[in-house]
Parts: sequence; C-alpha cells; structure tokens
Amino acid sequence: MPFVFILYIISYLDRANIAFAKLSMTAELGFSEAVFGFGAGIFFLGYLLLEIPGALIVERWSARKWIARILISWGLCAALLGFIQTPTHFYVVRFILGTAEAGFFPGIIVYLTHWFTSRDRARAFAVFIVGIPASLLVGAPISSLFLQVHWFGVSGWRWLFILEGLPAVVFGIITLFYLTDYPHQATWLAEDERIWISAELEQEKQRIRRVGHVTVWQGLCQKNAFLLSVTLCFANIGGYAFIFWLPTTIHRISGLSIRASTAWSTLPFLVGFITIILSGRMSDRTGERKRHAAIPLVLAGVFLALSAIPGQSFPRVLFLLCMTAAVFYAFPAPFWVLPTLTLGESAAAASVGLINCIGNLGGFLGPSLIGYILSRTHSYPLAMLFPSVAFMIGGFTLLAVRTEGG
Repeated sequence: MPFVFILYIISYLDRANIAFAKLSMTAELGFSEAVFGFGAGIFFLGYLLLEIPGALIVERWSARKWIARILISWGLCAALLGFIQTPTHFYVVRFILGTAEAGFFPGIIVYLTHWFTSRDRARAFAVFIVGIPASLLVGAPISSLFLQVHWFGVSGWRWLFILEGLPAVVFGIITLFYLTDYPHQATWLAEDERIWISAELEQEKQRIRRVGHVTVWQGLCQKNAFLLSVTLCFANIGGYAFIFWLPTTIHRISGLSIRASTAWSTLPFLVGFITIILSGRMSDRTGERKRHAAIPLVLAGVFLALSAIPGQSFPRVLFLLCMTAAVFYAFPAPFWVLPTLTLGESAAAASVGLINCIGNLGGFLGPSLIGYILSRTHSYPLAMLFPSVAFMIGGFTLLAVRTEGG
C-alpha cells in the first residue's frame, strides 16, 4: 500500500501540475482561459482509450508489467510539456499524456481487489486515493519553488514539467521488479499468511459466483454500472474544475503573488488528506458505501457555490474552499467499493474500467467549459456555478444505485 500510494502521488501530480504552472505558462505563451481549459481537459479524451482494456489486462495478465509500462511512458510524456510553444503543442502533448496514463487508476483498483476482501476495501482504497490530495499538498510547495528557477535561461514552469515527469520513469523501472501480482506469489509473506489471504479472497469469489455468473458484457450493461459512471462524470466535472482553478481563485481573491497563491493552495488539500482517510474507515466500520459517497458530493456543490459569492473576504473564501475539499475527498473511497461488491473478477474489472472511462469525460468537460465560460463572460461566480451543480447532480444520481442494503 505505501508503494501504490507513492505511485498515485506521482500520477496525479503529473496530470494536475498544470494548475500550478497555469499563471506563469499562460502569461508567457499568451494562452487564453479557453485554451488552458481545453488543454487541461483533452488529457481525459486520451485517457478514455485504454480504460477498459487496461483493467482487464491487470485482471488477466499482470498488474506489475502493465503498471510499469504506464509509468515509464507517461513520465516521458509529462516531461514533454516543458517544451511546448503553441496551443497545438499543448493539446497534442496533453492528449498523448492521457493515452499513456490510461488504465492506471482502474488497474490499481482491480489490483487491490487481489489483496483485500470487500470488508477492508474502503480503507485500502482510501490509502491509495489519498494520493490525490497528497500529490497536490506536496506538489504545491515544490512547484512554487520550481517556478522561481530559470536554469540555462529556461522558464521555471518548463522545469516544473520536466522535473516532475522524471520520477514516473524511475518508479516504472522499480515497479517491474518490486510489485507482486498476487498474494500466493508474495515471498515476503510467511506461508501461512499467503494461504490465509488467498483462502479469504477465494471464499469471497465463490460467494459472488453462487449469486450467478456475470459475463464481462453483462457487467458493462448493468444499470448500476451506468449510474456509477454518470456519478463519476459529474463528480469529475466539479473536481477537476476545482483543482485546476484553485491557485487562480486564491490569487484572484487574495491579491497575493503567484508563488504565495500556489503555497496557500496546499491548505484545502491538507484538509482533504485527512477526510479521505476518515471516510474510508467510517465506511468500512459501518459497512455502508452509497450514502458515505453521495452526501459528500452534494455538500461539495453547496460549499463551492458559497465560495463563489462576490464580495467575501479571503479568509472566508479559503475556509469554504477547504470545506469543499474536505467533503469532496470523502467521496472516492466508499464510491470505488460499490462496483466490486457483486460482480465476478473480469466483470468487475471491466465495470471499473467503464466507470472510470465514462467518468473521466467529466475531466474533459469540466475544465473545457469553465475555460469557455470565463473567456466569454469573465464571470467567476457564473463559471463556478457549473461545477457546483455538477457535484450535486452526481450525488443525487448515486443515491439511485441499488445495493444490498437498498
């Protein structure tokens, strides 16, 4: 778990560090809000391509080899962002970066089901998914330092992309030798531990099979898979709009420097780091998943809308942004347990891939539409109303998912 946690920190930072580079990059290259938003979002169009195949590859072949491939290729692509000159360069490299990283998140979710039974998965997923706020918590101060350097006459934002892309390549090579695909292959466990874990997981598989065999295609066609996909899509519309414009929001409200605004951006992610762990523990302790995920999404919409009301002081807006992060990051851990509860191995893997595939359309739509709205209207409150409503729609959609408890 510590290793996959580190991998997700690297993954999320390489897709989201454009939030920290935005102010300097757009000023130097003359990019509009619409150009930035579309470039930020086009990552997710590339990301869609290998979501389902990637999850199935992890289930049927090897998580270790597939994840290593993903890390090395996306690290090289992330570094290429440091060499862009035009909007076209920006769009192409972000699209390729998304393609290179595709399959990583659903692959890890499927991989963790090889090690943890359903009663422990929310906590396991929380340890992995906490890499999201952790990456931004760590990435903000590091990125603010990189923004100040001008080695060899090259701008700091370019060094930010280059230096933050290299760890993925290094850890990709380490993954190939370090990660273990299944408990029975774990030589670092005692034999009785390997037998016990394997037996527990096999009993759970047999319980699911007794309910009835579900094919990959049937898993993809289930109503729950559709509802979970729609939920994640709206959650990502709100989430990525929140993340990509957070430093800009703080800079606009506070009047602080770019470096100081980037540093203040760490505070909401620190709060999110805490709540994601607490949410996973509470969900596992109660055994309830749906409401633990749905209610935080609705509340995220409320807090984000309140933060966009004009005329508020910087401390008040920062508090509301922290509350938005707190409830939003309580959502993912219980949410990702839901598709693994009733489906067999391959069907669950395909379902996770589908949910992440459709869900990440929100990662394209959110930044693209926010950039368009800001470019056309220059109204920040209006622009933030869109992701706020998206959060709420996602939460109410999730309540329609049928679980064993109702």
